[in-house]
Amino acid sequence: MVLKQTSQMVLEIVKYGNPVLRAKGLEVGDGDERARKLAEDMIETMKAANGVGLAAQQVGVPIQLTVIDVSGVEDRPSEMIVEGKSVGISDFMPLILINPVIELGKETEEGVEGCLSFPELNGDIVRATSVKVKAKKLDGSPIEFEARGLLSRAVQHEVDHLNGVLFIDRMNSAVRTSLAGKLKRLQKQSRA
Repeated sequence: MVLKQTSQMVLEIVKYGNPVLRAKGLEVGDGDERARKLAEDMIETMKAANGVGLAAQQVGVPIQLTVIDVSGVEDRPSEMIVEGKSVGISDFMPLILINPVIELGKETEEGVEGCLSFPELNGDIVRATSVKVKAKKLDGSPIEFEARGLLSRAVQHEVDHLNGVLFIDRMNSAVRTSLAGKLKRLQKQSRA
């Protein structure tokens, strides 16, 4: 019996200051093998960095591809609703979303967010408490679900990345001003 070996790679995560983080991602075509390999590597990279989400821009590739895995987070619950029924989160993780489109719920809440492209930086961000998601899976088949809790926040954060929007853009001006020095240092480091 021969086992198929896959060689996943941990990729370098692009830091704030790199222009690719501001790039709107190009749509991914059905059955794109490069996207499949990239998604596998992104999952490995996200896990190695102890993250819950990673967008392709964060590894230097401006396309509409993100990976999310909130299954191990106990202190910030998530809910996923598929076809009107709440489902087990771990049954769907890690999530690979291609060309996602989201519809935000009306209610909002403030919560702490961080980002793998902004090491050791976090801030309070107001996000919708729920989000409806339409996307494609790697095989081109559609996936639709509603997310609440941390999963909702992670989806919104990652879809922002796919559109060149960073979580600092969602911070209120007072928080952003208080982080100005750290942001300048990060930008300098990424250009060095």
